[in-house]
Amino acid sequence: MEFTAYILDVLTNSVYPARITIEDGIFKHIVPIIDDNDIEVDVDGLLLPGFIDSHIHIESSMLTPAQFAKIAVRHGTTSVVCDPHEIANVSGIEGIEFMIENASHVPFNFYFTAPSCVPATSFETSGAILDSSDVEYLLKKDEIVALGEMMNFPGVINGDEEVLKKLKLARKYKKPIDGHAPLVSGEELDKYMEQYIVTDHECSNFAEAIEKKQKGMKIMVRDGSSAKDMEALFDFSDRINHLKHQESFGIIPTEVLERRIHSPIFDFIVSDDKHPNDLIHGHLNESVKKAVDLGIDIIKAIEMVTINPASHYNLDAGAIVTGAKADFIIIDNIIDFNILKTYIAGECVFDGENVLFDAPEVTTQNRIVADKKAPQDFDVLFDGDECEVNVIECFNGDLITQKTTARLFCEDGKVMPDIYEDILKISVVERHGNNNMANAFIKGFGLKKGAIASSIAHDSHNIIVVGYDSEEMAEAVNTVIENKGGIAVVSEDFTDHLSLPIAGLMSNKDVYDVAHKLKILHKMTAALGCKLDSPFMTMAFMALLVIPSIKISDMGLFDGDNFEFIDVIKG
Repeated sequence: MEFTAYILDVLTNSVYPARITIEDGIFKHIVPIIDDNDIEVDVDGLLLPGFIDSHIHIESSMLTPAQFAKIAVRHGTTSVVCDPHEIANVSGIEGIEFMIENASHVPFNFYFTAPSCVPATSFETSGAILDSSDVEYLLKKDEIVALGEMMNFPGVINGDEEVLKKLKLARKYKKPIDGHAPLVSGEELDKYMEQYIVTDHECSNFAEAIEKKQKGMKIMVRDGSSAKDMEALFDFSDRINHLKHQESFGIIPTEVLERRIHSPIFDFIVSDDKHPNDLIHGHLNESVKKAVDLGIDIIKAIEMVTINPASHYNLDAGAIVTGAKADFIIIDNIIDFNILKTYIAGECVFDGENVLFDAPEVTTQNRIVADKKAPQDFDVLFDGDECEVNVIECFNGDLITQKTTARLFCEDGKVMPDIYEDILKISVVERHGNNNMANAFIKGFGLKKGAIASSIAHDSHNIIVVGYDSEEMAEAVNTVIENKGGIAVVSEDFTDHLSLPIAGLMSNKDVYDVAHKLKILHKMTAALGCKLDSPFMTMAFMALLVIPSIKISDMGLFDGDNFEFIDVIKG
């Protein structure tokens, strides 16, 4: 395959015409054309390297890897580095190998990390446990390019023996270690980084990110469905103040300051978790455009999803250069940034209208093992007229929660939620065979009636439910159990659900079918009064104990700052 085209060279930050030869899926020759007067090109548009999402959990798209690939190539994504710890928490190594096998059936580059924290903590019930011997088994696989995010930062900081074994194994097999250290700073951050943990995607403010960057971490700027950190990390007032502080010490001359402002200080743009109804509209292509709208130089933004992740994870892609895999896209122009075609290994996989491959239908063991629940199972009991309770307060577009309290009235020995103050009930029902459950209270959802439930609850993926009425909460949970996993919305006016038969996390259907059903459920939830843009994803993260400040597992209400359980009713 030979042709002439204008290319974006991310190594030299330049655009120029070149004669390109592709053989066996590899760029064999890239010959710049020095004299471009009256040059005739064969390609109408500009060639860019294919985009690389360097941190994503495919399971959060509710799609199989093969179905994910079909939508990703429409948006110019040709590679992902994915951490399969969601399915690993449900079905262990069997689930990871399912993901790898399914991914092998489509022309797309899936690189995997070995999950480091299954379960994420010892304060929850998961469907599997991966110890250091399991991690070593995975690290030996060619498909595994890194050790997945080390969420157990207290274990790292306090020298947990098993945690340190996993980190040592990653170094033994010369694979980078991804981090997860929300709000960790100072000496604790130093101890965390001493273990060669080199990336972090949990920064939610500029000060946190710049400290980690200055200490040597590579910062992933997250632009997902629930967590959207790009605005905070690309905030120009913070960046200008930081640069001017350097200028005041004579480090950066004034004439250099302006040029540096529009250069990203951080390293990658990632999704982490992306819902199907967002994926149909875009992936990294939209994140790059968003970065540019926030003032980042377009070429630098493209580097964050091409050469930067390729270099870090040692991938044979990320640039249009001799010897690299011929993964590239054609866009109309650098301003509008519309994806015209996508190529992987020199073969067109998206022609501007159609995806040119199919995804196989698959089956896998589901593992929803839970007894149906009665309304009284969701009651919080107290002998008195009123009491003070600890409350999880959640926020739109943020995974970090806040500890708060509320005074609630009691009726017939049951603590009642308060619709007027937006205090609802939240419960986690264990679904791996032990039949545990825990109840608490949450603020921020805004539901005025009804209940929503899901078998997606990071990271152990027990069934989580939020609602006002115990009877409707029980019905929502039982709907999820009956469907062997999925999402349910229940109210006195309407009931509907999305089935997720693969591990209770994914569907065999394509993204448009899943997104359509999810859109209906979002509308139904909004009709019940919900204030959140992504209510089901936000709800899913209310069970992720390794993100501050207060969460809930099947074992109880959890203080993420002190890493201990706390009582729902304050003493």
